[in-house]
Amino acid sequence: MYAYCGHPNLPFTKTLVMLALCFSVLQTLPVQAQKSGLAPGLADTKAAIVEILAKEGRLPGHLQRVRSSLKAHYVDNDGPVYWVGTGRMTPFIQRLVFAEEDGLKSQDYPVEYLITLRDGLNAADPVSAGFTELAFSAYFARYASDLKIGRFIPHKIDPKLFQKRREIDLVEVLGRLANYKQATVYLRDIEPQNPHYRALKTVLRQYRNIADKGGWGKVPTGPTLKPGAVDPRVPKIRTWLGKAGDMTPSPVAEPELYDPAMALAVQQFQRRHGLNDEGIIGKLTLTQMNISVEERIRQVIVNMERWRWMPEDMGDRHFMVNIAAFELQRVNSGTVLERIPVVVGKAYHQTPVFSDKMEYLEFNPTWTVPYSIATREMLPKLQQNPNHLGAGFQLLAGGQSIPFSSVDFNQYGRSNFPYTIRQGPGEKNALGRVKFMFPNRHAVYLHDTPSRSLFARNSRAFSHGCVRVYKPIELARKVLADVPAWSPKRIQRILASKKTTRVNLPKHIPVHIVYASAYRGEGGSIEFRPDIYGRDRKLYRALFGKPTS
Repeated sequence: MYAYCGHPNLPFTKTLVMLALCFSVLQTLPVQAQKSGLAPGLADTKAAIVEILAKEGRLPGHLQRVRSSLKAHYVDNDGPVYWVGTGRMTPFIQRLVFAEEDGLKSQDYPVEYLITLRDGLNAADPVSAGFTELAFSAYFARYASDLKIGRFIPHKIDPKLFQKRREIDLVEVLGRLANYKQATVYLRDIEPQNPHYRALKTVLRQYRNIADKGGWGKVPTGPTLKPGAVDPRVPKIRTWLGKAGDMTPSPVAEPELYDPAMALAVQQFQRRHGLNDEGIIGKLTLTQMNISVEERIRQVIVNMERWRWMPEDMGDRHFMVNIAAFELQRVNSGTVLERIPVVVGKAYHQTPVFSDKMEYLEFNPTWTVPYSIATREMLPKLQQNPNHLGAGFQLLAGGQSIPFSSVDFNQYGRSNFPYTIRQGPGEKNALGRVKFMFPNRHAVYLHDTPSRSLFARNSRAFSHGCVRVYKPIELARKVLADVPAWSPKRIQRILASKKTTRVNLPKHIPVHIVYASAYRGEGGSIEFRPDIYGRDRKLYRALFGKPTS
């Protein structure tokens, strides 16, 4: 028996070197086993598998959990023996040992147990070989599932995550395995092809290399630095930017001068972190620079799991609202056509995560005030002054409009308020001049807003949960560009009429509301955003336990 050679407390690269040395020996074993005739014949192994799966009673837990899939593959579909006697076991074991490269955890998979099964093959014991074949298929299916759709059901991590649990057909996974000479190549095809996931996987490897070399260090605090300044911290910042990939290190004549080349790198760094890209190095920029590479690695791993939860096909044409980035991306054929600022829910009115399809637009919308807002925010003010809301609002009782002044609001509270409050179309309407509707149980949608000054801020969590969009009329024109008879001139006429008008979309557009604090940005660079709702820490705890730093 060969023990797992890695050590969780060693730096990642050193661990990999040790493992490579260990497996240089281990790799020869399957070939030796085949040449020595240690593995039973394939026909005998297959017969043993059929017998094992046909017996009544429970199998060992790791097999019982996927028993129906194993039976469907090996018995019903007459699937071939894939692992025993083929030399394929060791490469798969290696993949499990290096699970950290996939943002997973090698300790979650029974490496030593699988090595024991592989090394215990005996030509005279086809039943043992059958159990070995089934065990490798069971753990391959588990790893494939973790890699493709993630380890957790989203809403069990956070009740505000309403993404549908993705499913994986394990029978299909095992059936296709026979088409690959090596299971590791198949895993490469199974894992998410989402560009955000793939970019994060690449940067995970880069950041682990940086961590192995001591990290990127901290930049001392001090006065704000502007381009042209001379400061002893400049060489450290330049080195930091080189390690982070925001500039290419090169000799400079004046090391302490904050020169134009470094200013461009700082601006890129600021854009990647959602800061004003003025090139001025102040407190906010230094705070982001002084987040350790280990913390960034945790952030990358957490977001790789999130991207596994996303649909494999997000739609050729779709919208993606990233709550953490305060941004809407308009995507067509895999290309991000534009990135639009948005306002999202406050920390205590969090915008939920889910996917749906945009069905229609409504110009000059009315706003039916949600019961929670009417009773928690408006009712106390109406109790002080029945005419507080002013012109533009209606009070409805049984669908009929009645004067606000005719009601004694003091007799009502949050539990017994019998009225509906509605705001008519107009410049001051809370939904602005247009809303983009994808009907859902959360009553969340995209819309205009009269509070446009909020878009000038970097952090934009101010709504009650809906998503307010910057320049929504321009977005409406683009959405309706392919809809017959809806020219920009007609849109302007409808807006000027102040008449509520609904426009159905002949082809519904997928809308994905996500929470990604690390994702692929412009030019393939990785962008990071603060964890405004505290969701990163929740997910990391579920994946790996409490962070140590």
